[in-house]
Amino acid sequence: MNRLRTKLILIFLAATLAPLAATVWLTTSLIDISLEYASTDELDSISESLKAAMKEVYNRARADLKQRAARGEIQPRKYAAAERPNWPDGVKSFADGDLDEQFVRAGSEGDRLDYLVRRGGEIWSYSAGLGDVKLDRLEDQWRDARKLVSDAQHRDLRRGFTLGYVLLAASFWLVSLALLAYLATRISRPIQQLTAGLGQLAAGDLKARVEPQRDDEIGRAIQAFNHMAGKLQESTERLVYLGQMASWQTLARKMAHEVKNSLTPIRLTVEEMMARYDEADRGFMEQATQIVVDEIETLERRIRAFSQFAAEPPVKPAELDVNALLQERIAFLKTAHPELAYDCRLADGAPRVMADPDLIKGILTNLLENAAEAAGEGGRILGITAAEQGRVAIEVHDSGPGLTDQARASLFQPTISFKKKGMGLGLSIARKSALLSGGDIVAVKGELGGAGFRVLLPVTANGFQTRSDRG
Repeated sequence: MNRLRTKLILIFLAATLAPLAATVWLTTSLIDISLEYASTDELDSISESLKAAMKEVYNRARADLKQRAARGEIQPRKYAAAERPNWPDGVKSFADGDLDEQFVRAGSEGDRLDYLVRRGGEIWSYSAGLGDVKLDRLEDQWRDARKLVSDAQHRDLRRGFTLGYVLLAASFWLVSLALLAYLATRISRPIQQLTAGLGQLAAGDLKARVEPQRDDEIGRAIQAFNHMAGKLQESTERLVYLGQMASWQTLARKMAHEVKNSLTPIRLTVEEMMARYDEADRGFMEQATQIVVDEIETLERRIRAFSQFAAEPPVKPAELDVNALLQERIAFLKTAHPELAYDCRLADGAPRVMADPDLIKGILTNLLENAAEAAGEGGRILGITAAEQGRVAIEVHDSGPGLTDQARASLFQPTISFKKKGMGLGLSIARKSALLSGGDIVAVKGELGGAGFRVLLPVTANGFQTRSDRG
């Protein structure tokens, strides 16, 4: 469960729900107050009054016009039957009807009243102006007012405004919530992955890593975790290896002591046997004795190798130029292997390291001798120095057959070799020397088709480029 994302969402809800509810309540209250000041009721009342006034004005104007026409105060306009095609439309409509008299609004927007009367075959029209009163305009205004009143009565504006505002506010809030959930997921996912990685690391999985997907503080925290996990894995592997080496050293000391204790009486006994035998058997005894002595010397050499492996020489670090050291070791061993071709690819600037010179020489001697033996006659050996992640690397590559998977599995484990010149402890001693110097040895892909080894040492100055030299 993503607790951080849930907490962020809960914080958002707690921080926004109360203000949102207060805002909705306040806004709806203001809408109610605003609608209370609406003029719909007043408009209804005014429109009814306007209708009554229009009707009163119209009735009075009709009565007045009819009286004035009866008293002869107004001269009529007479429309003879012979002129019917030229009559106005209103007069024609009256003539076609059954009424004896009719009042008709005329003029501009109804500002005049016409009184039409039948007189034999003629139509008489009496007219009177209404002044500023325009009945047609007033009627249109009254009709518009009544429409507004009718629409307002059929619509619940308060409910509509309130519902619309609530929906709009809820929409914005839901969009903000969805955006927050998305952002909270993006923020919390790498933290959750980092927490899971820490849990795996705490459970003993030293290979636990988190893929960095961001370039912010969280991304840098993930990079720091990966770096810390890598360092912890490297340190743990070194401690395990040193622990194994300590066990082997204890075993080697015991073996050397026991075998040495047995060899001395064997040698003395054989020599005593040689001294006591008759002259007739002396030839045979000398031959047999020599065989036993040779084997004893071989065992003694092995004992010395075990003693060296079990020894803990004092480490005396000093500042070294790895370029010069590699070239010196190659020049030293090249005379012993004239059948091989040696190349060097050195880092410019002579990178300096802090290590014990004797230990580093022993490491390079072992790696170069192994490379020479693997490459064989006509083979090639390549020495490289380079800067690598705050450390200096010294690499040795050969053109031999390379390493098998079985050999890689126990590459640095102390084993017993029955070759005449091999003790099976060289790489173990070399890695132990590298670890004592603050570095390590790892197998890498060979550049010449064979095996490759990289010695990593602590650096005292960095920032180098690479050049190619012929060794």
